[in-house]
Amino acid sequence: MVKEIVDGLENGAGLSKDALAALLLCGDMEEIAYLKAHARQAADRVFGKDIYIRGLIEFTNYCKNDCYYCGIRCGNEKAQRYRLTRKQILECCRQGYALGFRTFVLQGGEDAYFTEKRVCAIVYDIKSKFADCAVTLSIGEKSRRTYQAYFDAGADRYLLRHETANSAHYAKLHPSQMRLENRKRCLYDLKEIGYQAGAGFMVGSPFQTVDTIYEDLRFLGELGPHMVGIGPFIPHRDTPFAYAQAGTLEMTLRLLSIIRLLHPRVLLPATTALGTIHPAGRELGVQAGANVVMPNLSPPQVRKQYQLYDNKRCMGDEAAEHKQELAKRMADIGYRLVVSRGDYGKE
Repeated sequence: MVKEIVDGLENGAGLSKDALAALLLCGDMEEIAYLKAHARQAADRVFGKDIYIRGLIEFTNYCKNDCYYCGIRCGNEKAQRYRLTRKQILECCRQGYALGFRTFVLQGGEDAYFTEKRVCAIVYDIKSKFADCAVTLSIGEKSRRTYQAYFDAGADRYLLRHETANSAHYAKLHPSQMRLENRKRCLYDLKEIGYQAGAGFMVGSPFQTVDTIYEDLRFLGELGPHMVGIGPFIPHRDTPFAYAQAGTLEMTLRLLSIIRLLHPRVLLPATTALGTIHPAGRELGVQAGANVVMPNLSPPQVRKQYQLYDNKRCMGDEAAEHKQELAKRMADIGYRLVVSRGDYGKE
């Protein structure tokens, strides 16, 4: 059954809800190995043995939102807040450039301090000093006008996980003032402006079902993102979901493979969360079809404060300064980290 579904995906047959359930619930690990192997082959046909690296700069953990799953939610009074200065952000880029990074990902909460003008100035400075680099922003929901301003300042990519494509599920994960319709509007605006846009969702989030995952995959098919970020849900102790069950490594790997087969050219990270729940999580993610890793370029003293979930890995080979260790780990499974902007795969 699984082999037939995988062969159909490779031939562009699409994925039914029943077929998705069969892939996610299958207990035959030999068949699942077939799924993962064919997903990796699909990635190899587009990207070869190249694994792209992004330098992650978590520049603020202030956030106006109160998402029920997130450790930097505004309602978490125990969070130790910080903001990087413009000078600190540029220093992170300087260090990253020297290490070989050619994409910088500026990620943060929805922090009112970082106005449109301030973000544009930071983006402009980075592009002026590191002209051969791509700048990715991941700073939440904004107006189309603001997204256009960021783009005009030089931003190349924007990551905005939709989290779930089911409105009822979205409402269980977010406060009432946040709407799935607005999140989707943002993503379509980003694509129309010209960004390489990324969406994605948590695997194993509270109240998630096969039906909601199927809606996620359908939405990704409609949106046609250049990047898809998925990772396991990991609870944070200071949120309403502190005692919720975490997402699993195996379910995340299966979904990475499914997304790769559905979207062979997409940029697909093996996330920090994957590396947090299993010491070889990123390697397993690559072997399941991922082709991007994002080591942390943030100043070491603030890395532990950007706690979206508990026990986040932020040192060791998760840290950008240990890129050689990460390169060796990728080489051990037959892949190579490349110094490249690492754009969306070509036909």
